[in-house]
Amino acid sequence: MSLSHEFWFWLILILLSFNYIFNNVLEYLNDRNWNTKIPNTLKKFYKKDDYELAKNYKIEKSKLSFILNTFNFFLTFSVIYFNGFGYLNNFLNLKIENIFYQSLSFFFILFLVNFIISIPFNIYSTFYIEEKYGFNRTSVKTFIIDKIKSILIFIFLSSFLIFVGSKIIEILEKNFWVLIWISLSALIIFLNMFYAKLIVPIFNKLTPLDDGSLKKKIKLYADKVGYSIENIFLIDGSKRSTKANAFFSGLGPKKTIALYDTLVKNHSEEELVAVLAHEVGHYKKNHIFLNLIITIINLGIISFLFELCMSQLNLAIALGSDYMNFHIGIVAFSFIYSPISLISGVISNIISRKNEFEADKYAKETYGGKPLALALKKLSVSLLSNLYPHPTYVFFHYSHPPLLRRLEKLE
Repeated sequence: MSLSHEFWFWLILILLSFNYIFNNVLEYLNDRNWNTKIPNTLKKFYKKDDYELAKNYKIEKSKLSFILNTFNFFLTFSVIYFNGFGYLNNFLNLKIENIFYQSLSFFFILFLVNFIISIPFNIYSTFYIEEKYGFNRTSVKTFIIDKIKSILIFIFLSSFLIFVGSKIIEILEKNFWVLIWISLSALIIFLNMFYAKLIVPIFNKLTPLDDGSLKKKIKLYADKVGYSIENIFLIDGSKRSTKANAFFSGLGPKKTIALYDTLVKNHSEEELVAVLAHEVGHYKKNHIFLNLIITIINLGIISFLFELCMSQLNLAIALGSDYMNFHIGIVAFSFIYSPISLISGVISNIISRKNEFEADKYAKETYGGKPLALALKKLSVSLLSNLYPHPTYVFFHYSHPPLLRRLEKLE
């Protein structure tokens, strides 16, 4: 049974409105859930004024995010209601004959509009809010260069994906979702393997960790648990922010550890090894492989549903277009897929939180719970984290368990 374009039109607007209202309700609940009481386990790390500072930081960030999201919501709602996507598609069809260049121009215009709208908010967030609370280290020059790089990366990746996607659809016409699924899966595996080598250096400098006591302790721990790793790098995160982080990247022999210089500066060597032990736990428990499998399965579902959307002419008409093509199909799919995305996100977060507990347990058993707990406490203070996030917000948005839950199991 073919659904009418009126049905699709109102469904898209309802889904758009639901996402906006739902996400803002969750943010409101989370903001209202701040508790000024500092737990005993964190009292020596937090001064009362510091936690009040954390609350004010989160409120300011939330207000800015609310204004931006509200503006984007009404803009998107208006574009859909007044057939803006269809007008843009029809205009490009008259001016550009090649479907690849049509799609590339279509998405670049959308990207450019979003970029122009978000720039003032990004500037305010970086140079006022982040500066006010002591996080910002980004210079104006670095900010501008980052934005230019982001535009170039968007052009490169979107050109590649649009070319591959449109060619697959042009050649196969039916059941093209399988080849799109395979192509996206191959891209994800490639990025997983070479992220640290190809993507990170575009924005940051990676420097091999110098020989010394920290590197020696990491090697000793890796040898103890039978974890082979040769690539240990420092990343110059301090040129943009005081916030600390670390990440593992790669598969098999391409495994890479990257420690932010801010993390190394603010934590003891025992704490750093404990953090790495947690990350090793993800590998030892096969979390990385399982997450990759889940991602690939999810890409298969996305690809299949995308082909279903492409077969619905009335879905294109609902967006103001007289016909269905690659870029209109992508836009339509992005709205229709949103409730499935919400469900898959919840499932992914549930699995991720379970994995974080397992990695914590592994670090506790193989290295020690106290240094990891100490590192988590320091990170929470430095990031001005909410110690009492609302359970509903955690359920929908947290990929990591709340700090107090993790500390209960580590101490």
